[in-house]
Amino acid sequence: MSLTIAVAGKGGTGKTTLCGFLINALCKKKKGPVLAVDADANSNLNEVLGVEVETTLGDIREEIATADLVAKSPIPASMSKKDYMDFQFQNAMIEEADYDMLVMGRTQGKGCYCFVNGLLQAQVAKISDQYHYIVVDNEAGMEHISRGILPKVDILLLVSDCSRRGIQAVGRIARLAEDLNLNPSVLKLIVNRAPNGELNPGILEEIENQKLDLLGVVPQDEMIYDYDCAGKPTVTLPEDTPAHQAFLKMIEALPL
Repeated sequence: MSLTIAVAGKGGTGKTTLCGFLINALCKKKKGPVLAVDADANSNLNEVLGVEVETTLGDIREEIATADLVAKSPIPASMSKKDYMDFQFQNAMIEEADYDMLVMGRTQGKGCYCFVNGLLQAQVAKISDQYHYIVVDNEAGMEHISRGILPKVDILLLVSDCSRRGIQAVGRIARLAEDLNLNPSVLKLIVNRAPNGELNPGILEEIENQKLDLLGVVPQDEMIYDYDCAGKPTVTLPEDTPAHQAFLKMIEALPL
């Protein structure tokens, strides 16, 4: 059975960077095989990991959903929609030495997606047991999990910046997880970009008000900004940098 770790938080909090650190750490510890899933509509986990994306599942889903609405269908006449999904799903899989990756992508078309989402759910379910860990980088709304496309969540990590509004936002995500009956065995908060790695009393009070369980605090680390500006994969950040060190300690505290 695979263990699914979902990382969620509002945009701009650094959750994708921390998700990349998690995938990298699992691979280095030979915990694999690992499946990385970028389920954020603003997909950039591949940039953090340093891989290229050619096809997203959103592209395939839209092709199939709108196939009957366009003059020339992308699906060959001799192929069913299910067979086309099987074929294209394999094309969308990015295979690296230590992990595989799928990018869910964005869907904006006018077709009917219920049937296609069912096909996609079946594809994901078919491959899930091939991996020890599935790490999912979600947007705040956790759309693909709420629709049942992605597997159940075993560990949910909520990432916030060190602002009161940020803590309130992840508090809402925690309540959404409860409304969706995700029932993760572990639900933890990570506060990112804290000055000197410390939280002031007001933020600690808000964490308590939101009934969140703090896993750890990641200090503000200018090297992450420098790597981003230079277009370097964030996972290549040296392990002795403050942010990387802080997150590695948190990984050790998780039941992985």
